[in-house]
Amino acid sequence: MREEDTVELPELMGRYFWDYAPGRLTWPESRHTIVGRLLEAGGFDAVRWLRRTVGDQEIREFIVQRRGRGIDPKRLRYWELILGLPETQVDRWIEAALQNPWYQRTNA
Repeated sequence: MREEDTVELPELMGRYFWDYAPGRLTWPESRHTIVGRLLEAGGFDAVRWLRRTVGDQEIREFIVQRRGRGIDPKRLRYWELILGLPETQVDRWIEAALQNPWYQRTNA
């Protein structure tokens, strides 16, 4: 998918973006926000839409670029399996997340 391509979020995705005004998220400008939120909180429908829309390669690049930050360790394991991410790399990301004081505070 080209950066300038316009993508409209399906109406059912609105529940994942409850904290944004309707129509405020546009694909080119909010691409990372959309991808990140759906990777972290999206259900099966959202993940299926995301994979069809951007493809596994872009999802893989997004996760690697961010070193898994913002994605729960359980979901990181899921994406490791689905996308074929290197286990040792994901192990390091998860260890960093588990050591993060914010993660410890919110997941205790």
